[in-house]
This record gives sequence, structure tokens and C-alpha cells, in this order.
Amino acid sequence: MITSRNKLVNFDAFAKTVEDARIRTTSGGIVTLVCFILVVCLIINDWNEFRTIVIRPELVVDRDRAKRLDINVDITFPNLPCDLLTLDIMDVSGELQLDVAQYGFKKIRLDLNGKNIASEDLQIGSGESYDDSSTEVKPNQNQNQGSFDDDQLLEQFSPEYLNKYNLDHDYCGPCFGAKDQSNNEKVENEEEKVCCQTCKQVKEAYAANGWAFFDGSEIEQCEREGYVTRINERLNEGCRIYGKASINRIAGNLHFAPGASHSAPMKHIHDLSLFDKTKRFSFNHVINHFSFGEDPESSIKASLNRLKTIQVSSHPLDGFKSLKNERYHLYSHYLKVVSTRYEFLNSTVLETNQFSSTFHDRPLKGGKDEDHPHTLHAKGGIPGLFFHFDISPLKIINREQYAKSWGSFLLSVCSAVGGVLAVGAVIDRTVWEADKVLRRKKDT
Repeated sequence: MITSRNKLVNFDAFAKTVEDARIRTTSGGIVTLVCFILVVCLIINDWNEFRTIVIRPELVVDRDRAKRLDINVDITFPNLPCDLLTLDIMDVSGELQLDVAQYGFKKIRLDLNGKNIASEDLQIGSGESYDDSSTEVKPNQNQNQGSFDDDQLLEQFSPEYLNKYNLDHDYCGPCFGAKDQSNNEKVENEEEKVCCQTCKQVKEAYAANGWAFFDGSEIEQCEREGYVTRINERLNEGCRIYGKASINRIAGNLHFAPGASHSAPMKHIHDLSLFDKTKRFSFNHVINHFSFGEDPESSIKASLNRLKTIQVSSHPLDGFKSLKNERYHLYSHYLKVVSTRYEFLNSTVLETNQFSSTFHDRPLKGGKDEDHPHTLHAKGGIPGLFFHFDISPLKIINREQYAKSWGSFLLSVCSAVGGVLAVGAVIDRTVWEADKVLRRKKDT
């Protein structure tokens, strides 16, 4: 009687031989040892590959373009005093941010050797200042050290300002033609009079009219506040400026230029009168740091340090220097910005931005390029440092993953073992047959 077990014997693809019929040889043992070593090496290699962390990029449409984007700036200007620097931001939508450096940025005055003289928190009314050598916040320490914030604060409380400089309570400062004050005598309410009480207000009135302000000399408010003296004392200083600004996610530019800025129809103008005061001034610059987006937390920085390729592409401008000592010169950086997300194995997510940079500079007088005689530069413009940025509508998602899954690892191990044993069997059979042929010839 044929049982079901006997039927299954017919399907056995792995027929066995009797132990006594097996022949073991020295060559077969050598081949077996070599195969074993190869299998172990291949398994170790597969394991290392399985544990290798890789970044798998994916390109998608950026759906966060309605959100504003932060720009982190830290730049040193060794040949320009802080009082002369103005930072403006504009974009193709028409949004214009004038004198951004006065709100939330920090300026550090530098001597001729590049060492810190004093630091100023330029966020008006912050109540914080800095010591001579550190950029760490020191609340309520040296609050009036080399800063104009004192009178900027007092202008909000006119009695204090008037008392400080022994002025009459009905004092109304002249605007020197920058504002119409002809009707002041007819106005009974003091608050409705058109006045320029402080040097800063006169300066703003001049800028609104597009007038040159120079160093404030012969303007009674500036003379009274010591503005003229301080400006002339600082002509040989440098400046380091750092902080954060916010922009729309569209094309535009961020630029540093000398003097107060104002807008006119189809124009953006800077007061260059003080820039002409000394030949020392130039827009030599060192970019300590320039980036888009938030600074990653320490836990995410550890992951970034492990992935060196990310570090290289994140901050290409860090450490950039341009020290040509050209006075009337325009320096431009053209930036292509791409939003980027990093998703790490520890479930942390970093929303940041990558950008590429192309540098170009030219003299304002135009003419032939010094290095390329066949290239002509356009004439005109203002001396300054410009960052032209263009935001991509696409977004890169970089996912941190292991190079292989468990299934791929097991499949790779099985393939390695099976392949080595199959090749080993062929080699063993070939050696065995060759040995038999040689023995027959020897016997004959």
C-alpha cells in the first residue's frame, strides 16, 4: 500500500547518497575552507552595508511659500564705521525694509587692528548693552558706552530731553528747511507744531527730502548732542554687524550701503555725503556667517556633523573674504536658495535651506575688466555689498535611512552563501575530474 509519505518521496529534489559512497578529498577540504572564509567576509560586508546610513533625497513642490524666511547675517567691515552702515531689504513685490540694522541687529565697533572697541544693541529701547570684548548680553552694564541710544530714548520723553540740554519747555527745534515750519507761529497747541527736536529727527527729515546730511556739523541738535564729535572720532573704525532679518519667499536683495536711505519714485537712494569724507572707506568685507532659516538645535547639530555632505552645502559663504581696498566698488553675491528638510533616524526634523553663491564685483566707473580685457563693466550704481537672492519653488526632502532593509539583508546573505557554495561545488568537481585524468595517464 502506497502511503502519502511515500508519495512525497517522489518530489525530493535533494537526493542523498549513502555515507559509504561519499568520497572526501584534500582538494575538497581546501575548497570548503576557502568557501567558508568567503561566506564570512561577504556576510560581514553585507552587515556593514546594512548598518550604513544614507540620505535619500526627494524633490517636491514647496507648499510653505506663504511663510516668511529668516536671513542670518554676521559680516565684518574693517574699513567702515558702524555709524555709516545702512542695511536695506527689498523684493520684487515692492516690499521695502529701510535701515533694517536699526531694529534687532547688533553692531560691534572695531579698531584699526580689528579688535572690539564697544558693542551696541541697535534695537531701540532694549535696555541692554555689551562690554568691550564679548558679544554676550550684559544687561544694564555700560549702557551709554559709545551709543546714540540715550537721546533716541529721551526724544520719546521731551521733558527729560529738554532738561538734559537746559532747553525751554516750549522749545521747537529747527528742521533747516527739510520740513515746512512756516505755520508754527499760528499753531496754539505745542504738540501740533512741526519740530525737529533731536539730531536723529533732523537726519530723518533730510533723508526724506533726499538731501545730503554730511556729518551733522552746523546743525544745532547734532552739535548739542555731540553727534559731530563722535562721528569724527569714529572715522578710522571698522564694524561687525550681525543679526536676523525676515523676508518674503520671493526674489529680492539685501544690501549694505553707506549713509541714510530713502525711496523716491522708481529710485532707491543713499546719502553718500559722509562716504566722501575720507579715502579710507571701502566695502572690504569678511563674511563670518550667512544662512537662511533657523539655527538647528544641538541635538540636530550632532546629526549634521555626522553627515559631512550636508555641512558643506549649507553655508557656502562662511569665511568668504574680499579685501580689495577699492573705494567706489560694488560687490555682489547672487544666491539661489532651495528649501530643504532633513528627516533623521531619531525622528527629529530640521527645516532649513541650502543655497549656492556666485560672486561678482565691479568698479562704479565702469570700463574694461582688469582680468578680462574683452569684458566691459556697466557704469553707475552705489558702493556697497549686495546679496541678490532667488527662492526656488521646489523643496528637497532628505530622509536619513539605512542602506538596506532586513529583508534585503537576509536575501543578500542567502545569495552570498548559495553563490559561493555553487561556485565551490563547480571548482571541486573540476579539480576532482582533472585529478582522475592525471592518475589514468600516470597508470598507463
